[in-house]
Amino acid sequence: MYQNIIFDLYGTLIDIRTDEFSLDFWRKAVQGFATGGASFSPGELRTAYTKYVKRALRHERLKHPTYKHVDIDLLQVFRRLYSDKGVSADIRLLRKTARRFRTDSTQMIRLYDGVIELLEGLKCAGKKIYLLSNAQESFTIPEMEDLGILSYFDGIMISSEERVCKPQRQFFEKLLAKYELDKTECLMVGNDKNSDMMGAKGVGIDGVYIHQEISPEVEDESEICARYKIMDGDVRKILPWIMEA
Repeated sequence: MYQNIIFDLYGTLIDIRTDEFSLDFWRKAVQGFATGGASFSPGELRTAYTKYVKRALRHERLKHPTYKHVDIDLLQVFRRLYSDKGVSADIRLLRKTARRFRTDSTQMIRLYDGVIELLEGLKCAGKKIYLLSNAQESFTIPEMEDLGILSYFDGIMISSEERVCKPQRQFFEKLLAKYELDKTECLMVGNDKNSDMMGAKGVGIDGVYIHQEISPEVEDESEICARYKIMDGDVRKILPWIMEA
């Protein structure tokens, strides 16, 4: 019986569309940094941001040469951008900048239909609920609060904090160790056949796969190593299966 349900977030519980590529977005981003006292042109900001992201990723790969999948904390990138303009940014300013950066890039965000009922049902059944997400903590926690789902989680692990991301087995192992979970009692629910399903399988955790519009392409369902597959994106099918498994 599964006692610990581990969820991916974006594409599993939250439907989201973002744009960090258009000139219109970077025009908005410039205004956000200007509020913090740093003056950029859109092209200058985009170039510097891209440079510091790549540099931070290289640094993490050097620190963890055995990892194929690393992550960074964008707050440190924002700190460097401010520093370039002579601004010593404290954590409050960095988080404010991150929130505006994310808001400006977000075209749509909502819970999938049935998510609250799913989380409520798991809680009523005495299940523990965990998050394992490839994401930025400074984006994710405010969005979970805004959407009303943060309080349902018994534990949260986000890649930007751990500097490693799915499907790297160490990311899963960190979650298991931190919350003292028995992997035989865990179930991974996610919308990515590689990051979520293959990653979970690699550490001996069963999976439930749900295919959404923003999921990576699946040419053949046999590619997906999961105990249960939901190919029509209906979140409402998850709870009955867990209760019967």
